[in-house]
Amino acid sequence: MESISIARRFCGPPASGNGGYVAGMVASLAGRPMSVTLRKPPPLEVPLAVRRLGEDRLELRREGQVIVEAEPGAVSLDVPAAPTYVEALGASRSYLGFRVHPFPTCFVCGPQRARGDGLRIFPGALPARGLMAAPWLADESLSAEDGKIRSEFMWAALDCPGWFAAQDDGRVMLLGRIAAQIDRRVHAAESCVVLSWRIGSEGRKHHVGTALFDEDGECCARALATWIEPSQEA
Repeated sequence: MESISIARRFCGPPASGNGGYVAGMVASLAGRPMSVTLRKPPPLEVPLAVRRLGEDRLELRREGQVIVEAEPGAVSLDVPAAPTYVEALGASRSYLGFRVHPFPTCFVCGPQRARGDGLRIFPGALPARGLMAAPWLADESLSAEDGKIRSEFMWAALDCPGWFAAQDDGRVMLLGRIAAQIDRRVHAAESCVVLSWRIGSEGRKHHVGTALFDEDGECCARALATWIEPSQEA
C-alpha cells in the first residue's frame, strides 16, 4: 500500500506535522493545484496510508482514521504588490513570535529552529498597508536536483504567515484548510519575500491569503487558507 511519513524535522506543534508541509506533500502526489483539509493533527514518523479516491481526490489515513483530505482546487486571489526585500526584513524585526509563540520549534516560523534547519520565516506588520511580510532565504537542503526548492516547502512557506495575519496576540490557531497554487519554484538561497493578509472571519474561523515573491518581486506562489481557533471545550 502506498504511504508517506512526516519526518520529525517538519513538525508544527512538537508532536504533529506542519500543516502547510503536509498539504504540500499530498498535493505533490496529485501533481496539480489542490485544496487540502486537515481533519486531525498529522502524526510524525509513522506511515500514513495514501488512499486515492477517483482520479484526483486523496486521503491520508492512520489506523482507519482520516487525517487529511484533498481535492482539486484552483486559487482565485487578488495578490497585493510585493514589498521590497529590505522592507520585509524591516517588518520581520517586529515579529510577534520573538515575544510569544505557542510552538517555538515549528519548522516554518519557530524562532528556536537553527538556520539551515527550519525555514525561519518571521512575518511582521507593514502598518501602512495592513499586511504582514517576511524575508526568506531557503536552504539548499530543501532543493531538488535542479537547484529549485521542492514544492512542498513552498506550500510550507505559504502556511504560517497566514496565522500571523489572522491574529496579533499569539493565540493558538490550527490550520484547517489550505489551497495553494505554485506557478514556479524559486531557487535555493534566492532572496524571496512572503506576504500575508487577513480576508475575513466567521466566529472561530479566520480566512487569510498568502503569497511568495521571487527576488525580482514577481509572485510565484499563492494560497488561500482557513485558520481555526480551538473551542474552549477542546
